[in-house]
Amino acid sequence: MAQKNILIVSGEPSGEMHAASLTQKILEIDPAVKISGVGGQLLKEAGAEVFYDIKDISVIGLFDVLKKLPHFLNLQKLILKKIAEDKPQAIILVDFSGFNLRLAKKIKKSIPVIYYVSPQVWASRQGRIKTIRKYIDKIIVLFKFEKEFYLKYGINAEFVGHPLLDLVRPTLERKEFLKNLGLAEEKTTLALLPGSRKAEIENILPLMLEVAACINKEMPDVQFILAKSPQVEQEIYQRKITSRKLNLKIVEARTYDCLNASSFCLVASGTATLETAIMQKPFFIIYKMGLLNYLLYRPQVKLPYIGMVNIVANKLIIPEFIQFQANPKKIAEQAIKILRNPAEMERIKKDLSLVTSLLGSSGACLRAARIILNFLKI
Repeated sequence: MAQKNILIVSGEPSGEMHAASLTQKILEIDPAVKISGVGGQLLKEAGAEVFYDIKDISVIGLFDVLKKLPHFLNLQKLILKKIAEDKPQAIILVDFSGFNLRLAKKIKKSIPVIYYVSPQVWASRQGRIKTIRKYIDKIIVLFKFEKEFYLKYGINAEFVGHPLLDLVRPTLERKEFLKNLGLAEEKTTLALLPGSRKAEIENILPLMLEVAACINKEMPDVQFILAKSPQVEQEIYQRKITSRKLNLKIVEARTYDCLNASSFCLVASGTATLETAIMQKPFFIIYKMGLLNYLLYRPQVKLPYIGMVNIVANKLIIPEFIQFQANPKKIAEQAIKILRNPAEMERIKKDLSLVTSLLGSSGACLRAARIILNFLKI
């Protein structure tokens, strides 16, 4: 009997995290399945055979994509060659929509194609719905509103809930974590989460550091933690912070401990906004990208918010400071007001609790794994 074989494709750190969790659950249900794919260390640790490392293909905006176009074309050829050689029972595409939807077209339904973590077609580029309807056999979504959205277009989407509900857990008590960093438990701690990609760090970290400096000027006892992405070199962070006289510690691959230790956070738009919401930490959403990329992409976004936490709530519960609105002094002034207002801090926590309740129940990855294996009948 031929070995059961699934190919999985993720392209960015947040997508790889979901791909790794899904891989782990599939292998728990059926250890006989062989999973190979595109990812990084997390996917390897989950039990997949990684044949292409994603560290060099994470991009933001059209110009980044154009620069790395040869990488993407080579990767597409490699995946199609792998499909022809290994003849997997299915391919699972995880997020990374610009690449994955083009790949789905090239596969031409020669094998079942499952999409996990929906492209954000409800926010922009709704023309992609036609591609999903034509080339995707099964779509598994993380948000209830996504299921309702796809049903309007006759696409049978299955809602499983959000995997972060199982993943967002600190590893240390706040007191112990701060002590290990040489920080004081009684002081106000602010966490900076400037993103997981090099381009994000380059654009957003200097802005966050300026906000931190403004806050520190008014509140000298505040201490800062910077959550470092393992995918980005230490030197890039170090270069940004050397000129700043801040009580700041860089912490790698410990985002949930950083959140747990903090009173307030500055967070780049993306998965981290939901992670911060689940931890019920008041925060601001900050995002800045290259000007040309922003001018190209902003008109395509049809929603009033960009933060997932506000999109899920369907109202503005967390302030967003995007591109031209990302003024460090203004951000710092509003943050200080909230930090000095315990009632406002509690109100934000209650709103975040409501958002968390809209993410479904725990066990999303296990449900997704069962849906996939039942769909494939392997």
